[in-house]
Amino acid sequence: MSAQPQESQVRSGAAGAATFPGSDSRKYNYFEPKGRKASHYEDMTVDVQPDPERYLLQDWIISFPDGTPTYSKDWTAAKSSNWHKFRAVDQEWERTHYQRQSKIESMIQGVVANGRRAGAPNSFDKAWIGVLQNDLGAWKHAEFGLGTSLMQAQRYGYTQMINNAILTNSSYKLRFSQDLTLYLGELALDIDGFDLDAGKKHWLEDPIWQGARKSIETIMGATDYLEQYFATNVIFEPLVGELFRSGFVMQMAASQNDFISPAVVSAAEGDYERNLANTVELFAMLVQDQEHGERNRQLLVKWAEIHGKLAVDAASQMQPIWSQPRVKVAQFNDAFDQAKNRLRAIAAEIGFDARPVIGG
Repeated sequence: MSAQPQESQVRSGAAGAATFPGSDSRKYNYFEPKGRKASHYEDMTVDVQPDPERYLLQDWIISFPDGTPTYSKDWTAAKSSNWHKFRAVDQEWERTHYQRQSKIESMIQGVVANGRRAGAPNSFDKAWIGVLQNDLGAWKHAEFGLGTSLMQAQRYGYTQMINNAILTNSSYKLRFSQDLTLYLGELALDIDGFDLDAGKKHWLEDPIWQGARKSIETIMGATDYLEQYFATNVIFEPLVGELFRSGFVMQMAASQNDFISPAVVSAAEGDYERNLANTVELFAMLVQDQEHGERNRQLLVKWAEIHGKLAVDAASQMQPIWSQPRVKVAQFNDAFDQAKNRLRAIAAEIGFDARPVIGG
């Protein structure tokens, strides 16, 4: 629940002129918290981004030259009876986000430094070194593309809570892309002939990666910010992102004498769990909206069909990667079945049918 808009007849800023959730409390609170008490996260985010329907009596202070307001509900096809109802599950705001990012970076730096100190890269299977160079090197561009897309999308969110969730999602993606770049750079210090430019070449030219490129560039080109958010976390990530990170790298690496890469990649899997929880919370709220729920559900099905086809094609084109390691302990078909089950579960939690995307 959230605060009700001020009565239209209130046109005074004087004390006592309006009634709000904290009016009768000795502890001032201008919004209605999700729980019994307001969390620190809510104190730092709720209504930080203003809304004329709540507290801006004079309407938007600044508008674009064509009359478009500073923030508009029309920037997404989705509708909500109360956009301010959403609260991020991970309750991140600036300070907690920086703290978490710092801890993740410290973990990755420690793992890589200890591995290099022990000479671990010199024990990697030679075929696996090629996989890291070409395919993990290509994947960093996928992470960067998604991060860039979400960075643009967050500007259009109607509330600070939605903007925070999308922006921290972008930050995690860009950080992981940087993690991979730095990690591969450190491997190049220990492995003779390791080509740091190979990943970009494979991303741009290798047929294995062109489906993923097309899928991500389609997400980046979407003009609806919630379509970008939905396509990233609900469609692309389970069908392609987790498929590659968990279904391939984390499954295969140990049998190739590589115990560093799974630790590095595991950071992105932890990121995704938090980002997914926020995404499910937001879209479930929209589907359960008493006024707009069915319309929103149909919209999500439409987005899922558009981006799902591209993601399925991308995953199928990546199948040859599973044949590249010398020691094969995982199969593409098994990993892809798990990816489709993951999407089914996510869709069910939100409240739409994923069968048009993956069948079954």
